[in-house]
Amino acid sequence: MSQSGKRPPMAPLIIGLLVLVALVASKSFKTVEAGYVSVATLFGNVRPAPYTEGLHFPVNPLYKWHDYDARKKTHKEVANVPSQDQLQTQLEVSVQYRLIASEAPSILTDTGSAIDVVNVHLIPKLRSLVREQGKSIKRAEDFFTEKTQEQLQAGLTLGMAEFMRPKGVEVEDVLIRDIQLPPFITKAIEQKKEREQEVEKQKAELERFRTEQQQKIALAEAERVASEQQAEQRRILADAQAYEIRKINEAVAANPAYIQLQALQALEQISKDPASKMYFMDGDSAMPLPLMHMGDRP
Repeated sequence: MSQSGKRPPMAPLIIGLLVLVALVASKSFKTVEAGYVSVATLFGNVRPAPYTEGLHFPVNPLYKWHDYDARKKTHKEVANVPSQDQLQTQLEVSVQYRLIASEAPSILTDTGSAIDVVNVHLIPKLRSLVREQGKSIKRAEDFFTEKTQEQLQAGLTLGMAEFMRPKGVEVEDVLIRDIQLPPFITKAIEQKKEREQEVEKQKAELERFRTEQQQKIALAEAERVASEQQAEQRRILADAQAYEIRKINEAVAANPAYIQLQALQALEQISKDPASKMYFMDGDSAMPLPLMHMGDRP
């Protein structure tokens, strides 16, 4: 047999067939990561049922896959909000949202990717609602009141939730992160706070002074009472001493010999002292010794 009549080798054909089978096999299953949802399209037609997280087998190897992150996300937005006084207040708000997994095919058909949903629906609506809510606020400084912030957050959350849910997005909350008033209002508020702080400081100082004065009054009252008590004690003691003296005088007057006895005892003590001298008062007296005349009645 001539060389031109030989059969072509089978090995490359078999290898090519195995590669094709492997390629088809690899396309016959789909793994969806946790927190994601996948949508399949076949020649541009969107399959109505989404593929949730996990392994899916078998699947059409001709499917083209579009993955959506269905986990919770936060979008921040800064917008200038006019109040009824025609002043612009800068608000920074954040929207907490997540894609509804079951609505992923509709999202792909109507809008596109998850980023398209944010850019086409969420951001424009959020900016519009923020401006509309701001029109209900009379003065720019009212943005700082707790009541205004609560009303603003509630209105934004409700409005965003109602608008975004048909778009396949669940809005959980809208939060106010920061408020920047016009500079001159901010300065006026700061000055007002400084004045209030100064007033509070003066009130505290006045209260401290009042407390000190009350303490001084209480101390003076206590000292007055103590002085009155001391004076009363001295009066009682003086009365007692006067009473004692009066009683002694009465006893001496009734017993003159007692004084003479005391005089003799004193003379006895004087005589024992070598340095003492004794003088006779009156030699003609019945009691010539010193002190002995004491107790005599005149």
